[in-house]
Amino acid sequence: MTRLALLAATTALIMGAAGLSPQTLGSAAQAQDAKAVQDGAIDTAEEAATEVIEMSMGNPDAEVTVIEYASFTCPHCKNFHAGPLKELKSEYIDPGKINFIYREIYFDRYGLWAGMLARCGGPARYFGLADLLYEQQSEWTKGEPAQVADNLRRLGKTAGLEEDRIEACMSDADKAQAMVARFEETSKADDINSTPSFVINGKKYSNMNYEDFSEILDAELAE
Repeated sequence: MTRLALLAATTALIMGAAGLSPQTLGSAAQAQDAKAVQDGAIDTAEEAATEVIEMSMGNPDAEVTVIEYASFTCPHCKNFHAGPLKELKSEYIDPGKINFIYREIYFDRYGLWAGMLARCGGPARYFGLADLLYEQQSEWTKGEPAQVADNLRRLGKTAGLEEDRIEACMSDADKAQAMVARFEETSKADDINSTPSFVINGKKYSNMNYEDFSEILDAELAE
């Protein structure tokens, strides 16, 4: 089996477990693709379906880049986002001192589904949805796969997403496959085997508290 075929089979299995069967995009998704093409954000509808945008905050031109690898189902990731990340955002991200990139890890099917929902609002709403997913992690992850899928749909509605849009995002098999491929590519390149993990200007670090994080960033900024 080729790598692409394996990805397709894995994605179909992960999605199908909650009734999220692979299918061609519905009319809502096609309308979103057409609008994106018309606006010049992408070149083709095919690219709209498969592009995996890098989600980032801060200054893209900063000399220090921090990449976080995390899973929406990881309790340690939840704790990092509830604590150290808020301080990092206040002291380093919002002032434009660093570029902060968030990359999703899919150690389980629920993490993939959550990533699909988070991306449903586009880059402008991504981190707001990510915060909501972490804040309510213990609630939406409960139950059998079908229940978790329904929990995510309800969370999306709470965040203000329209039902048709949620269904289009959650049933987008091409996007799911592209996300899995991207996850495999980046996590392998950076040798990621636990979450949360961080890559700061090319060097990998394990989970840490704000004080240790700040010390490393200050040293990088001083160079």
